[in-house]
Amino acid sequence: MVNQITMVAQQLHFSELVQGYWRLAEWGMTAQQRLAFIEQHLELGVTTVDHADIYGDYQCEVLFGEALALKPSLRQQLQIVTKCDINLCNTKYPQRRINHYDTSKSHIIESVNKSLTNLQVDNIDLLLIHRPDVLMDADEVADAFAELKQQGKVNHFGVSNFLPAQFDLLQSRLEQPLVTNQIEINPLNFEVAHDGTLDQLQMKRIHPMAWSCLAGGDIFTGRSEQHIRVRETLTEIASEMGVDSINQVIYAWIRCLPSKPLAIMGSGDIEHVKLAVAGLDFRLSREQFYRVWAASKGHGVP
Repeated sequence: MVNQITMVAQQLHFSELVQGYWRLAEWGMTAQQRLAFIEQHLELGVTTVDHADIYGDYQCEVLFGEALALKPSLRQQLQIVTKCDINLCNTKYPQRRINHYDTSKSHIIESVNKSLTNLQVDNIDLLLIHRPDVLMDADEVADAFAELKQQGKVNHFGVSNFLPAQFDLLQSRLEQPLVTNQIEINPLNFEVAHDGTLDQLQMKRIHPMAWSCLAGGDIFTGRSEQHIRVRETLTEIASEMGVDSINQVIYAWIRCLPSKPLAIMGSGDIEHVKLAVAGLDFRLSREQFYRVWAASKGHGVP
């Protein structure tokens, strides 16, 4: 069963698993099929959805919005997360010469307005700054957040891929707490467990959101020594737990972390979502957790 996770400071509720829509444009679904998928994961208790303005070459929010417009009442059951600040150089923006970041007030507000139009909603539950911007003026970002909050366009704010110092810098200028940091966590890459990121979030009682939990499929198909070690260890633990899929072991491994990350799923196959939801009852022992840790690192603990 999917639980609702409460962000204490803001009383903001997220589902324990988050449905990611990064690859929505690749799923080949009609608007009606997209609507059916939304309804299906809502029935499973997965109520939080993750977007970004750039996903699908700026198309995924549009595709989601088209589906939601077929049944607008579903909006009340969803917590919509989206992101801004990455500017892509593509056919949509041929004037740009290079991909870059933009955390200016004007860009943040423009991006939110476009997201609202694309998603066909009146407000966004949670807006994240997608990547740390070397040129970020924290006061300017704070001004943008305050205006969006005052206008009712965004309810809450957070960040993605921020280091602790970057998180604290932005938080120092804000009246309301940042509610999450969306970061990469998987058995192949969990540096955030050692660079202070997860320690900071646990200290602040903030639940991170974990992206790329399955490492983009590398855990299943990668041929490096690390890939093979991790895959074999996950398979052994799956057998010990009596489960058929190492996906469930991976999500359970992530949930072992004391900051209690919310895992973002990226599949458009509802059977994969059902599998992840069914795995929420599984718990790894500390020894099993460190067996995966050692398989990834290639050595035991110091």
